[in-house]
Amino acid sequence: MPKVARRPGAKRAQTGTGVPARAASAVPASASAVPASASAVPAAGPNRLLTEIHLPPSAVIDRARVTINLAESPLGWLVRRGMVGPRQFEAGERLRADFTRAQLSPRTTMAWDAGPAMRGARGAPNGPDATTAQLAAKRRFEAAVTAVGGGLSDILWRVVCNGEGLETAERALGWPARAGKVVLLLALDRLADAYQLR
Repeated sequence: MPKVARRPGAKRAQTGTGVPARAASAVPASASAVPASASAVPAAGPNRLLTEIHLPPSAVIDRARVTINLAESPLGWLVRRGMVGPRQFEAGERLRADFTRAQLSPRTTMAWDAGPAMRGARGAPNGPDATTAQLAAKRRFEAAVTAVGGGLSDILWRVVCNGEGLETAERALGWPARAGKVVLLLALDRLADAYQLR
C-alpha cells in the first residue's frame, strides 16, 4: 500500500478490502432518492448516480435494459434531492429526449452523416428514416412547449434541454435568487399534463 501523508497521531481505518474506510463509505446519502421504476447500481464516483432502467417496447433498439447517470442533468440533481417528483422528472426527460431526437441543439462541428440510403431491392428496409423521426420529435417538442406556455417554457428550455443549473438560468432570465425552482416546478407540472402523465 502506498504511503499517504496524514496528520500526526491519526490512525488509518481500514475496511476488510484494504481500502481506507472513508473512501469505502463515499456513497452519497441521496442515492436512496432514485425513481421507483429504476434499480440502483453502485456508483463509480462522487458525481455519478448510475441507474438501470427498462425501456418501453417501442424504444428498444438492441437491448431493453440500459444504465443511465441521473447526475448528468440539473433535473437529475433535483430529483435525487427530492425537489422534483417522479412525474415531473419523467415529463422533463421526455421533453429532453424529444429535443435531442429533433436535433434542435446547435451543431458545433460539420455533419458527417451518411447520405440518404437507396430504397428498393438493395436498399435499406422500409422503416421510418431519420428525417421522419426528427420531424415527429420536433412536432412533439413544439406541442409540449406550446402547452406549457411562453412564460414557463424559458426555464424549461434552459434547465431541461440546455442543461443549465437553476442559478445560471435565474441570472440569464434576470430573476431573483430561488425563483427559478418555483417556476420550474410549475412548468414541469404543466408539461406532465401536456404529456398526460399520471
